Amino acid sequence: MSQFPAIPKEFDRPLAGEVDVLVIAGEHSGDQHAAKAVADLLAKNPRLRVAAFGGPCLKAAGAQLLFDMTTFSAVGIVEVLSAYPFYRKLFRGMTAWAKRWKPPLVVCVDYPGLNLRFAHAMRQAGLSHAGGGSMKVIQYISPQLWAWKPKRRFAMAQSLNSVGTIFPFEPEVYADTSLSAQFVGHPFADSRNESHLRYDPEGAVLLLPGSRPKPVRKIFPSLIEAFALFRKTHPKRRAIVLHTGGAVHAELYRLCAEYGAQAKGIDLRPVQDGPVSACAALVSSGTMSLTVALAGIPGAVVYRANPLTWLLGRRLIAGKVDYLGIANILLKRQAWPEYLQENCEPEALANRLNQCVSSAEVHQQAEADARELLKMLSTHAGLTPAEWMASFLPK
Repeated sequence: MSQFPAIPKEFDRPLAGEVDVLVIAGEHSGDQHAAKAVADLLAKNPRLRVAAFGGPCLKAAGAQLLFDMTTFSAVGIVEVLSAYPFYRKLFRGMTAWAKRWKPPLVVCVDYPGLNLRFAHAMRQAGLSHAGGGSMKVIQYISPQLWAWKPKRRFAMAQSLNSVGTIFPFEPEVYADTSLSAQFVGHPFADSRNESHLRYDPEGAVLLLPGSRPKPVRKIFPSLIEAFALFRKTHPKRRAIVLHTGGAVHAELYRLCAEYGAQAKGIDLRPVQDGPVSACAALVSSGTMSLTVALAGIPGAVVYRANPLTWLLGRRLIAGKVDYLGIANILLKRQAWPEYLQENCEPEALANRLNQCVSSAEVHQQAEADARELLKMLSTHAGLTPAEWMASFLPK
């Protein structure tokens, strides 16, 4: 059975026969961030017609969901190559829809591998502003050019109208291009954002191996074994694994069953089930690592990948960034210890958990780091994401 969903021959026509905004948001985090902006857009202009290649959050925010992009994902060079036929068919369907319905504004959210190709295709077709047409194409959440393929900024300048960045240092990355780049604030620093995580010295241990089946398969076994070792000296402690359902939940459940007694005390919980109190966390690099850091929960960043993917990736980012965790990159120090690839060993992870629950100093430092991060991500933001997007709508 294919791990990818079936792609229809044609995607649905716009509900109103026309569309004002097309949003393209791959993965759960992109869907969540885009949904907040779309909800704000529709609050100010309820007559706006929004369609999306996104996920359930965008649908709940009021967008017409053309295809769910959150039920699949390929990360890493080896994995992406194996998924190429699926993505080629999806891309052709998306571009065909845009060429037929010609949305005045396309908002590409994160997901640069697909989105930047889409922007290029609109330019090549003569539809976008960059290609001589009237369609505006903007990118919300910049690719991490400071770590990966920095020369992409020149190609982006040829196909995009603007980039809305979520990190304050990113606009400077585009200073030597003609592309407008504006810091619009990080979604997690929004005053309306209520984190579902909070620190509690008596809380559970968070085990967060990622939101995709393949990384979960690589990372979760080490977390299970680490928690089993930790529980030998803390038998009353429990662990919570937050998941987004679907294939990820199935993989987590399978691994818990496979590890049997070692997985005792581990609870699988949907991420939407409400607030979680935690004393420590072991989290894969990515969006959740920043979420946990902003909550002031101490812990560590963990990561394992296909050996070839890891080797190629490390060579490509060598000399560009010193850390994998976003919080560490922003703080320019290893505030959260990183246990990567062969160093992602259960014994080392269990020792880190012991430090987190036994040292008041570790928690105090985590709280101080959280305050520093929040200030960094909320200072000097100009327009909100929704205001920035609205500025590109036809007058």
